[in-house]
Amino acid sequence: MTSTMTTAADCQADTATAVPALSVAEQEEYIRTHMPLVGHLVRDMLSRIPNHIHRDDLTSAGLHALVTAARGWDPTRGIPFPRFATTRIRGAILDELRSLDWATRSVRTKARATDTTRQNLTTTLGRTPTAEELAQALGTTTNDLHQTDNDVQRATVLSLQGFTSSSADDLVTEPTPGPEDMLLRREQIGYLHHAIGSLPERLQYVITEYFLKERPMAEIAADLGVTESRISQLRAEALSLLKDGLNTHLDPHLAPVPENPESITARRRATYYATIAGNTTMQSRLSMTNAYGHTPFAQGAA
Repeated sequence: MTSTMTTAADCQADTATAVPALSVAEQEEYIRTHMPLVGHLVRDMLSRIPNHIHRDDLTSAGLHALVTAARGWDPTRGIPFPRFATTRIRGAILDELRSLDWATRSVRTKARATDTTRQNLTTTLGRTPTAEELAQALGTTTNDLHQTDNDVQRATVLSLQGFTSSSADDLVTEPTPGPEDMLLRREQIGYLHHAIGSLPERLQYVITEYFLKERPMAEIAADLGVTESRISQLRAEALSLLKDGLNTHLDPHLAPVPENPESITARRRATYYATIAGNTTMQSRLSMTNAYGHTPFAQGAA
């Protein structure tokens, strides 16, 4: 009887934990408002991996993780949804990256053997060995060598050594900043928003469309009636202004000192720095984020 009652109790507990804490409508709202979070995390990862990795693959994995997070989040546990979702989205992105490395173990083994033999021959011969010499030393043919090189080149070569020795949660868990650190972080984000808003209209459009809306450079060029090369120049100019403008207000010792303060360029930059100062207050900067340092799209969930 005791065993039967225990089993029934366990079943009831399992059933209870399986019930989503949020309604379907609430889940959809959390998913919708936090979709930009996926884009942000994908952009962050893309900056640290080879260029041939497709954004769409990582975004798909991230969105799937966001949906799963919305279904599994329990607000009564005291963990803000953005933090809960971020951990799972990053973990899903890492898993997707691992799955993209299709090179088999035998290909990796051949590649390492080839590199080792090439280094040994280089030391012995005093020069880089020819393909024929390398093939002979390996006991293979030049065709096989080329095939191995092609396989390795097509494979997704990622620096995942650290990933394999740690779990996804270990990799993405970040220490919670203290009150002072969080305040400084929120100030920096607020200044960035105001600095973007203070850019000349054309530069502001490029930054907003390219970085925030993730539009291709070709589309932005078509909108403005210029070449992609010109958009690249405008982007570089805007980033330089943003960097110097933020340093002027946050780290004055890093701000550049113009060689000729009376030059047109120096005056324009000074006007831009002054515009930032005129557009920002402590209250307006902090209003850009919530208490957890998340931007408006995540405020409703914190």
